[in-house]
Amino acid sequence: MKALKHLNKYFLKYKRHLILGLFFVIGQTVLAIYSVQILGHSLDSVITMMKDLESGVANYGQSEIRKKVFTFLVLIISVALARGLVMFMMRQTIIVMSRLVEFDLKNEIYNQYQRLSLAFYRRNNTGDLMNRISEDVGRVRMYVGPAIMYTSTLAGLLVGVTFIMFTINTKMAFYVLAPLPLLSISIYYVSDLMNKKSEEVQRQQSRLSTFVQETFSGIRILKSFVKENSVSDEFSKESELYLKKNMSLVKVNAFFFPLMLLLVGISTLLVVYIGGQEVIAGRATFGNIAQFIIYVNMLTWPVAMLGWVTSIIQRAAASQERINEFLHLEPEIISGNNEPIEISGKIEFRNVSFVYPDSGIKALEDVSFTVTPGKSLAILGKTGSGKSTIANLLLRMYDTTSGNILVDDTDIKNVSLTSLRKQTGYVPQDVFLFSDSIGNNIAFGLTDQVDSKAKTELIYTAAKQAVIYDNIDEFPKKFETMIGERGITLSGGQKQRLSIARAIIKQPKILIFDDSLSAVDTGTERKILDNLELIMKGKTSLIISHRISSVKHANEIIFLDGGRIIERGNHISLMENDGEYAHLFDKQMLEEEHI
Repeated sequence: MKALKHLNKYFLKYKRHLILGLFFVIGQTVLAIYSVQILGHSLDSVITMMKDLESGVANYGQSEIRKKVFTFLVLIISVALARGLVMFMMRQTIIVMSRLVEFDLKNEIYNQYQRLSLAFYRRNNTGDLMNRISEDVGRVRMYVGPAIMYTSTLAGLLVGVTFIMFTINTKMAFYVLAPLPLLSISIYYVSDLMNKKSEEVQRQQSRLSTFVQETFSGIRILKSFVKENSVSDEFSKESELYLKKNMSLVKVNAFFFPLMLLLVGISTLLVVYIGGQEVIAGRATFGNIAQFIIYVNMLTWPVAMLGWVTSIIQRAAASQERINEFLHLEPEIISGNNEPIEISGKIEFRNVSFVYPDSGIKALEDVSFTVTPGKSLAILGKTGSGKSTIANLLLRMYDTTSGNILVDDTDIKNVSLTSLRKQTGYVPQDVFLFSDSIGNNIAFGLTDQVDSKAKTELIYTAAKQAVIYDNIDEFPKKFETMIGERGITLSGGQKQRLSIARAIIKQPKILIFDDSLSAVDTGTERKILDNLELIMKGKTSLIISHRISSVKHANEIIFLDGGRIIERGNHISLMENDGEYAHLFDKQMLEEEHI
């Protein structure tokens, strides 16, 4: 329950809604009790008038009786309408408050996700992150809204109705109220079982959704391996399991209302039986019996909800605890200086070593190099040699295990993180494109201050520099062409060139190419690199690759193996050295000849 204390700030923020909601709860409770009292009084009055008329004690006319009945009817309807209006306002305040809290809590979680470092996302899967911001927040909302509303309504009705009932007739009140705790306990256990069944259904639904999503994302692979039938069979099995779990939930759910009606029926029978005895004894009236029957039905739903609400609170507490687990995390990468700065692009690695904290894999060992503005550094090596790790460290996705990284002779930890990343263009190895237009994907790195005309010109220029403009121009909708999920409608080379255009449109001071030309032909590769020489004039370039054709024109080349630099120099000196670089060059040239 301690986890729910996190929500106190939202209750304080929306205290107006909460106070008004509780005020309306009291109002509708008073009106509910008053309406029943009017009904009981009117019934007793009419019965008394009829008895007096029959016995000759009084001489009422039919019109007078009708007038009396009509007056009571108008009064009852008026009170009922007033109660309906108050109930509407109660829901408008409390339920609206719960939606506002839900909105704020989702934003808080999302902003926290944005703050956390890359290592956090390596430790947690996307499904779990989404579940906490959706399912868990939804359960918390049920506590903030319905749970508070039903609990306060129940408290108001229990106090008011119990007091009135014991005031009218103590014996009847005792017998009538006796089954209600049993109702609440029974509903609690049924609700608990329903929640467990519901969670099983949700888990299976999540598995089914994940399965379908993966199937659609990998439809090309599925078709190429002729696995349509086997996947359909697997889908049928998962669907059948979902059906079984859903039917199990339905069976438990079907038990809910019969149980409630049974216990309500017992209370009603007790009212009639005990009430009849009390009427015979002259200690109660027919109007009192009618009041008690209505009071029983009035209390039934709130009392039943007590078990349900208890379950809601327990689930909300568990969900909020899961949410707090992430909300209380601090990002591992913190900007040491938030002052915006202009960087020139000098990069220096001093004896840098790095071990991935989660896996314990040693990616870099004692790596040192310097790149000055206007120069290019190429990083070559086999898969797993630590090439991409250098890019991640330079972007401060991670901090070094030992050694220092300097930008413009300043330790990278003391450079504004925002300034560093804004002035760095990064083309990742695994291209990610948004499900948006081609133009918007390219313009992703631009600030909002750029006007639409200038934005269009920059998009066109970046596309030409990335040698993708002619391809886009052939599309029917050109730059307005919508990209499918993760760029599924584009070829690998087109996706890479779009990613390049997105990076260079920023006009970065530092440009990092992380094996981002692997899917383009050598001719296109040469055009892009020639364009980059012009774009990055006076700026710093890091080209990470496993293809020598991509790096041989760089000012300096370092060759990594096992996280260590085993060779460095330019293309000519490395070829003369006849080491790993020269051997890789000869191998790749031989492969190209056989193509």
